[in-house]
Amino acid sequence: MQNEITLSAEETRDLRCVAGVMIPANAEFDVPGADDAAIFADIVASLGRDFADVRLALGRLAALGGSPFADLDETRRQAVAASFQAEAGAPLAALSRSVLQCYYRDDRVIHSLGMEPRPPFPKGHVLEQGDWSLLDPVRTRPKMWRDVP
Repeated sequence: MQNEITLSAEETRDLRCVAGVMIPANAEFDVPGADDAAIFADIVASLGRDFADVRLALGRLAALGGSPFADLDETRRQAVAASFQAEAGAPLAALSRSVLQCYYRDDRVIHSLGMEPRPPFPKGHVLEQGDWSLLDPVRTRPKMWRDVP
């Protein structure tokens, strides 16, 4: 989904840099970083409801660093990213969600995970059985809703 409001050139550069810091390329597993051209284009095009919070996140990173995030050296970027991560909040969640959802839908990444890049249906995907007892606290929790007449 394309946004009517777009990121500035500086915000776009910072977002691409942040994406690369979050998920760098890995030659051992032959996967691109989240700053790869195709993945990054998907990130920008998919911001949707997260646009405002991503913009806030980029502004906060620039404020913490004292300059645009992409202008910082590698050591300073890591320190600023760690400080921002410690703050948590909606902007961090939106930024993380925006990068991760696009990264993990890239065919190259799916291949590296040993999966076939395709929709889950009609073939489906096998889900290994887990420990269903982990849901016991949820099952024993009191009702959190009211019945509709």
